[in-house]
Order: sequence, then C-alpha cells, then structure tokens
Amino acid sequence: MDQIITTIGSKIKAFREANGIAREELAERAGLDAKFYELLEENREVPTIGDLIKVVRVLGIRLGTLLDDQEDDGPVVTRAEEYKYERVIRSRNCENSEMSYYSLSQRKGNRHMESYSLDIQPANGQKNFSGHEGEEFLYVLEGDVEVCYGKESYILKKGDSIYYDSIVPHHIGSASATLPAKLLAVIYIPV
Repeated sequence: MDQIITTIGSKIKAFREANGIAREELAERAGLDAKFYELLEENREVPTIGDLIKVVRVLGIRLGTLLDDQEDDGPVVTRAEEYKYERVIRSRNCENSEMSYYSLSQRKGNRHMESYSLDIQPANGQKNFSGHEGEEFLYVLEGDVEVCYGKESYILKKGDSIYYDSIVPHHIGSASATLPAKLLAVIYIPV
C-alpha cells in the first residue's frame, strides 16, 4: 500500500486528549475497529467521510473543524488548480478500493454543509457500506456511478444526481470495471 499522507489523525488525537477520552473508548463509541482507529490517529489510515462523522459526533465538534486549515467568514472561491486530493484507500473492508476527495468548502467558517469533488477509481467488485447522520447530494460530473442505498442500487450517468438520507447504509463507486468517475458531493450534517 502506498504511503498515506494526512494530518487528520493528529487533529483527532488532539481533540480526543483535550476531551479526556481514552483511545479505546472513542473507537468503541464511534463504532470503529480499535486497530483501524489506532492507525488513524497515527496518520497511517485515512478515514471515510462516514468514519469522520462518527468521530466528530463523539468529540462534539463540526466535521469542518477537522478539515479546516483556516476560516473565512466571506465567500470562499476554490480554483481548480488549488485542488489537493486526499486519497482514501480502504484496506479493512474493501481491499484495493480507492477514492480521492477534495474539500471545496474547507476555508468557509461556520458552515453547515460539506462539499467535495470526488474521484472514484474503477470498481473492483467489493462494496463498503457506511451510514451516518445527515443528508447527501451527489451530482455526476464524469463517468458512471453506482449508488447502493439500502437494498436498492442506482446507476447514475453524467448529469444525473441523487439526494438521500445518509443514515441508511450506502455505497458509492464507479459503475465501470475499467473507467473512473467524478462527482460533486454535498453533505449536510445536523448540528
């Protein structure tokens, strides 16, 4: 597996320690595997958005607090050349599955939505379902996307969108075994 570079784990660890919560307790309360959580705090695993939402719920902070480098109260413009994707490589339930995301709202202070550009690599046959509080809106920019929502499965093509309650277990992946897909994702998490 390639080296994963992230500071999210260090931020989570700092908030956990500031709240006086033991590592094992946070993992248990968030419903995460203890070994995965340990690697997360050591910046050796990158969590999914669903994993992060579970962690911030236990910590009592906004998701954006972990993702923000700076805050701006005015409008935030993100230029295409500024994109620095964070790779998510799932090694515990979904071997070889890879997704890259870029937060489009990371500098916006006091926001109520999280917006991302997502690049999804071709499907490998395995599906990793997750569920968390809130709602999600996905808009397909390129390629074909498979969204499994509960027991239903939807194939979305360029220009298609889907809006759903994210508490229902769901999976997002490329519908192709050979071609990647690109999406715009907007996530709302109630405070």
